[in-house]
Amino acid sequence: MSKKNLIVVAALLFVLSLVTAACGSNNNASSGSSPSASAASPSESASPSPSPSESPSPSASEPAQEVTLKVGAAPVPHAEILEFVKPKLKEEGVNLEVVILDDEGQLNPALQEKQIDANYFQHVPYLDSVKGEKGYDFAVTTKVHVEPIGFYSDKLKSKDEIKEGATIGIPNNPSNEYRALVLLQQQGLIKLKDGLTTYEATPKDIVENPKKLKFIEADSATLPRSLPDLDGAVINTNLVLEAKIDPQSALFREDANSPYANVIVVRSGDENREEIKKLDAALTSPDVKKFIEEKYGVAVVPAF
Repeated sequence: MSKKNLIVVAALLFVLSLVTAACGSNNNASSGSSPSASAASPSESASPSPSPSESPSPSASEPAQEVTLKVGAAPVPHAEILEFVKPKLKEEGVNLEVVILDDEGQLNPALQEKQIDANYFQHVPYLDSVKGEKGYDFAVTTKVHVEPIGFYSDKLKSKDEIKEGATIGIPNNPSNEYRALVLLQQQGLIKLKDGLTTYEATPKDIVENPKKLKFIEADSATLPRSLPDLDGAVINTNLVLEAKIDPQSALFREDANSPYANVIVVRSGDENREEIKKLDAALTSPDVKKFIEEKYGVAVVPAF
C-alpha cells in the first residue's frame, strides 16, 4: 500500500472513532435518570397529595350552617313580634319560620306532633289547664308579653251604665273564663267563692251577683262579632286587635300585674337547644320592648 493510501485509511479510522464515541455518549444520556423522570418537581415534592385521614379541616372563617326554627303563633301580636326579630335571628344563623294555623287550639297538638319546634300564643294558666288533660310534656322557656284582658261594649260608655240583668259575654275555655270572672270581681260586679286555686271557674262559682248579670259563655274568637247582641263582653286583647277594635275603648281592663304573660313553649328537653336560646334572647331584647310599646300601647305590655 502506498504512503498516500495509508494516510487516507488513517483519516477514515479517526473519523469513525469520533462518530462511535459520540453515539456512546448519546446512549448514556438517554439511558440515565433525568430530573423529570426520576424525581418530582419542586412543587410536587412540597405538596404531596393528602391521604383521606389527612384532609384539611374547613376554614374557621366559614359561616355555620343555618338552622330552620318553626314557631307556631297567633296572628296578632305574636306573629308580628316574631316577624320583627326575624332579621336579627337570620344574622345568628337561625331561619325563623312563623306558622299560623286557622285554629289556635291546634298549636299545642302541632307542637306535640313535632310539626313545629315551639309555640307562642298562650299563658301558663291556659297551658296548665290543658296539658294534664292532653298529656302534653311541655316546658316554658321565657315570658314575652301580657295582653291585659278587657271589657268592651258597643252600647255602654262606662262601667256605671251596666244595668241589672245585663247580658255579658265571657270566654268558655277554663283559664280565660276564670280570668274574665276575676276581672268582673275586681270591678265589684260579682263575687266568686273562696278557695279557687286552679285558675278555673264558671258562673256557677259566683256567690254574689247584685246586678243579676246574665253570662253567655262562648268561644273567645266569636266574642268581638257578638258585641252588637250583648251589653258587653270580656275579650282577649289579641282578638280585639285582630277585629280592628280600638283597645283604648275598653271600659276597664287588667293591670300590668296580670299573671297571664304569654310565653314560649317547647317540648320538654328542647329548652337548651341553641336556636331556642337565641329566640328567647331576641324576644326579650330592648329592641322588642320598644317595638311592643310603640306599636301596641296599652293593648300589649312587655313582661320582661
